[in-house]
Amino acid sequence: MSDKKLPDVFTQAEILVQALPHMQRYDQEIVVVKYGGHAMGDPAAAEDFAEDIVLLEQSGVKPIVVHGGGPQIGRMLEKLNIKSEFRDGLRVTDQATVEIVEMVLAGSINKQIVGWIANEGGKAIGLCGKDGGMVRAKKLTRTKIDPDSRIEQVVDLGFVGEPDKVNREVLDAVLKAELIPVLAPVAIGDDGQTYNVNADTFAGAIAGALRAKRLLLLTDVAGVLDKNKNLLSELTIKQCRDLIADGTITAGMIPKIETCIYAIEQGVEAVVILDGRVPHAALLELYTDTGAGTIVRK
Repeated sequence: MSDKKLPDVFTQAEILVQALPHMQRYDQEIVVVKYGGHAMGDPAAAEDFAEDIVLLEQSGVKPIVVHGGGPQIGRMLEKLNIKSEFRDGLRVTDQATVEIVEMVLAGSINKQIVGWIANEGGKAIGLCGKDGGMVRAKKLTRTKIDPDSRIEQVVDLGFVGEPDKVNREVLDAVLKAELIPVLAPVAIGDDGQTYNVNADTFAGAIAGALRAKRLLLLTDVAGVLDKNKNLLSELTIKQCRDLIADGTITAGMIPKIETCIYAIEQGVEAVVILDGRVPHAALLELYTDTGAGTIVRK
């Protein structure tokens, strides 16, 4: 061994020593990781993500991946000349759109992620909320105050749903078989209709039902920012609600924060919003002292 390589070896050993207590903390614990659409755009970042998931599983963690796919859905809708709009960070979904959503999410994206994990030596299985009756959805209802009349109005988002019931039997069986579940946020309602569920909300429901140790929301921003665009590294549920009320948290960050609050109230220890474009973001959050992004606790 040459002297030139010694510092690297010692650095690696020190990193492992520092990581050990964190690895012990998460041993045999469930960690749900939501993988965002924009964070999936870079092949190198996708490879890093797959490596992280495989390493977590091989080090004793039980990872569950829930993925989005907004940009990919948008491109397919554009290619097919189907118009789409967003209201309060959620895609309005008509019948034509929900068919494309299911095709893209439960089809191409889901299997692509399964393939990435397989390439890194992991064993993953792709599922959606429909499979085994895992997630039942109900139509999402939203209201807003009309700025002119000040009257509360119902916002119709079409076939956008929210999780109503989670049957954990399928996931328990998959985890027992030492497979990594990769879940697409598509579910069926009691009315037999397919619903497009926000991936953050879907991940929160899964994490809550399984009492996960951590829920990681990987996205394309550093975390929750204040009005001066500075990162807020730690928040309580009350602070989150205050930031929504004063307009600091807006648009697509609102469903993420609502997911944080819901998951924690269901028994998840903490939820972290972090930048999925950062190499090995999940490992930095779980296995280092500094962590990454914004952590939300009760």
